[in-house]
Order: sequence, then structure tokens, then C-alpha cells
Amino acid sequence: MLRLAGLHHLTAITADAPENVRFYTETLGMRLVKKTVNQDDVTAYHLFYADKAGSAGTDVTFFDWPHAAPTRFGHGLISSTALRVNSNESINYWKQRLTDEGAEVTGPFDRYGSQALAFTDKEGQRLELVSDDGKEGGESWEESPVPAEHQIKGLHSVRLTVAEQEPLGSVLTGVLGMSQAGTYQYQPEDTETLVYAMIDGGAGNEVHVEVRPELSRGRPGRGGVHHVAFRVENDDQHPEWTQQTRQHGLRSTDVIDRFYFRSIYFQVPGGILFEIATDEPGFATDEPLEALGEKLALPPFLEPHREEIEANLKPLDTARA
Repeated sequence: MLRLAGLHHLTAITADAPENVRFYTETLGMRLVKKTVNQDDVTAYHLFYADKAGSAGTDVTFFDWPHAAPTRFGHGLISSTALRVNSNESINYWKQRLTDEGAEVTGPFDRYGSQALAFTDKEGQRLELVSDDGKEGGESWEESPVPAEHQIKGLHSVRLTVAEQEPLGSVLTGVLGMSQAGTYQYQPEDTETLVYAMIDGGAGNEVHVEVRPELSRGRPGRGGVHHVAFRVENDDQHPEWTQQTRQHGLRSTDVIDRFYFRSIYFQVPGGILFEIATDEPGFATDEPLEALGEKLALPPFLEPHREEIEANLKPLDTARA
């Protein structure tokens, strides 16, 4: 039986890479584990924030597109990203920290049996912090400005906003092997939310779906999400995933080697882009663990073009006009 092992990473869009680095490393205390480029658009950074080791399931990543229009929120989008923290005490810590940073914070509130906060970064990226009651996963980073016991541990779930439950629900259960685990009322927007769980997930194994037919069609841009990726340990199952998705009418790609992981991509009903990515080989394949994210890393096929690529990238310590 094909099984997803949970969330792998979430890729969002920024128009201000320097501020993005500042917020996710200094305010949220995550580690910049890989500074590279979008392999399909090498004029843009691809920035990966994660735990100390860059473990699969802990990554929030960004494409840097400075001319991107703002996200127009509506149906057909990944509308928010939830990150795991250790406890209710951590939720209280984060409410104070984010408030001190000038963020507008909603909560704490109950989110499907767990305490949570909702907030945005400066570009309007919708984020949540959710207590996972001490579940395993996520390696603390000693250089983080956040105390180890309160650090972000990884992805908890993603929220999809769609115009109708079906046929997306059928894809999540019948094609991707998730189960419908329950429903709850999402407090910040007072909307009913369906919870889908991955069979082998453990921590970071949920997809939350809200059905909002009254909204107009959304459009991703800066402050929004590009796609979500799900985990498989290696690519032995990729041929089966490709076959299964295509048999159900999903136009999945062949396997694409991203050097740090290997992936297939497909759109689900409603137009949201999904990826199935391998845990291996990981971010330490071309940099030592202690130096992750310090220099621009390029996969071997782009290394011959390093001089040209670097000339077209703005320094990350220079604020945009």
C-alpha cells in the first residue's frame, strides 16, 4: 500500500528576501539551512528555513519574486501554514514575543483540541503556531534567539481553501491514502474545517480543508503559498505514485531531481499544486551540517553558471527599495 509519511515542506512566495530572512531567522528563530536558487528560475532565491539539521518535515521555504503581486486570498489556495511548538507554555511565550515584534496575533484559541495562535509576517503570509503536546521531531538549534524549549519544531498542517469538498476529498482519501479524521470550527474565521490525516504521519501529518464557495477565486503571490510537499523516505515508490495519480486523472510530472530531494508534482482539484518529495539525500549533501545556509549553494548542473547566477542576485543583507 502506498503511504505518505507526513508533510515534507511548504513553499511560499516573498517579494523581499532580506526582510524574509530577518523575520524567519530572528523573529521566528528558525535556521536558514539552504540558500540556493529556484531551479526553474535562477534569477530568484530559494530559501529554506528548518530545524538545526534541516530535517524533512520541518522546512518552510520561499521563492523570492520581487515583482510578484500581492496574494488575492480566495478559494483554490493553500491559505495558511501551521507550525508545531512544544506546549501551551510555548504558545504563551510566542504570543508575547510576536506582540513585542509588532505582529497582530489572534489567540490563543482551541484548534481541533490543541492551543494555537494565528498571525502574519510583514507580507501577509498567514501562519499559525500549534502546541503538539511534546511530540517528537524537530532538532533545536543552539544559535536560535528562541529558547530551545519554545523553538518551532516543524510543520503541523496546512489549510486548503476550496469552493467544494468534492472532488478534492476523493483525491485526498482515494488517491493519496488519507483518512477523514474529524471536523472543527476554525475560530479566527468561524468556518467549519475538515481534517484529513496521513496514514503514517505522526507529527506533521494533517491537511485541513475549509469549503468557502462564497469566496472568489484566489491568486497566489507575495504573502501567499506556491505549493505543499509530502514525504516519502526514498524514490522507490515514485513510479507507483506517478502511476496512481495519473490513473485517477491527475497530470503528474515524471520524477524531477532537485539534488536535495527528488520529486513529482501534480495539481489537485481546485488548482492547488502538490509535490511528493523524498527525505533523501538532504541538505548536508553539499555542505557540512555546521555551515548550512551560510553560502549560496548550487546543484552540480548549475555550478558552471555560478558567476552569472550570483551577478543577478541581490545581497540578502540589502533591503529592497
